[in-house]
Amino acid sequence: MFGGILFRMIFWELVKVFGIALFAITGILLMAGIVAEATQQGLGPGQILGAIPLLVPSTLPYTLPATTLFAACVVYGRLAADNEILAIKAAGVNLGAAVMPGIILGLAMSFMTMGLYYRIIPYTHHLLRSLVFRDAEELLYNRLKKQGMLAHSQLPYAMFVKGVQGRKLINPTFKRRDAKGDVDVVAQAREAHLRVNLAKGQMLIHMRHGVASTDDGSRGYFEDRVFEVPLPMNLAQDTNRRARDMTWQEILAKRVEWLEAIDKSDEEIATTQAKLEKTPAEPVLSQHVTNLKGRLKHERQQLLFLDVELQMRPALSLGCLCFILVGCPVGIWFSKGDYLSAFITCFLPVAVSYYPLMLCGTGMAKEGKLDIVAMIWGADIMLGSAGLILLWRLTRN
Repeated sequence: MFGGILFRMIFWELVKVFGIALFAITGILLMAGIVAEATQQGLGPGQILGAIPLLVPSTLPYTLPATTLFAACVVYGRLAADNEILAIKAAGVNLGAAVMPGIILGLAMSFMTMGLYYRIIPYTHHLLRSLVFRDAEELLYNRLKKQGMLAHSQLPYAMFVKGVQGRKLINPTFKRRDAKGDVDVVAQAREAHLRVNLAKGQMLIHMRHGVASTDDGSRGYFEDRVFEVPLPMNLAQDTNRRARDMTWQEILAKRVEWLEAIDKSDEEIATTQAKLEKTPAEPVLSQHVTNLKGRLKHERQQLLFLDVELQMRPALSLGCLCFILVGCPVGIWFSKGDYLSAFITCFLPVAVSYYPLMLCGTGMAKEGKLDIVAMIWGADIMLGSAGLILLWRLTRN
């Protein structure tokens, strides 16, 4: 069966359409979405070109299932439209043999996606972060050049410039906020330049020929002054890594750490509550219990994020096979021989139902209110069950 002419012919057609569609969909996703956003955020052309190869693996878990579905709809729809499916049935060949190349392709892409998730995707995320860290100074200059400011509600400062000439900031204005969020220092200068100290996580704003005023009304002229402020967007911090940025082994190791931290917090809460029962009027112990419960809630939330990631990766990977199970019989029944008809009648309805359900299920699972397995695997179960029923009806008829 696997080496027959029929298998090789259908499989080769699937591979050709799959390759063209994967290149097109990935390219559109990168150019229309990621690259446009990167340009808007101030990344230069060199940085974007360097980031694209690192971004491609991250898009594949979403483009591979959609591409396998599109390839199945096009190829099997064209076979049905050209009456080749009818000829196969007339020759006494079970349609399961015609569908088998698609199932093999779906299985191969599922294993490939899971392999990417095991190490390559997290590793490219790490390389991408390293690229941003290494070019942090260039990123800041590009952002000032495009947006004319560095400002965020989480940052204790804001900076505005009238222009950027090379490494020179023209007429910069620097505003620093205190712990209450009120502006306590405003400095305006003729020019300035930036330096980044990644080791300390600081940005050094070197201003020259300016005037500084404080909230108490004092005002003074300075020839040369350096303001040390934290880097925006935590550029130099890589401590609280997200679960999606970890390899499979790192997630398992981190999960063990959070379990140990949760056990330690539980023990500490029990010990402190026992002391509080003996001295119920002690406000310090009561506040300590409250703080420990807050820490325990955070630790359980982090553990939940890891558990969701461990379930989401194989669920997204299995999507390739589920899409093929649906795409093959639907493509045959609709008998659409061109790309546009296959896209509208087969690909679009399935894709727009699967991905929202998957994303909503993942979001609800991260909230911890519903069962993780049911929420994350719900889209695969729905689509896979529908595909198996459709295949059963196809082969029975």
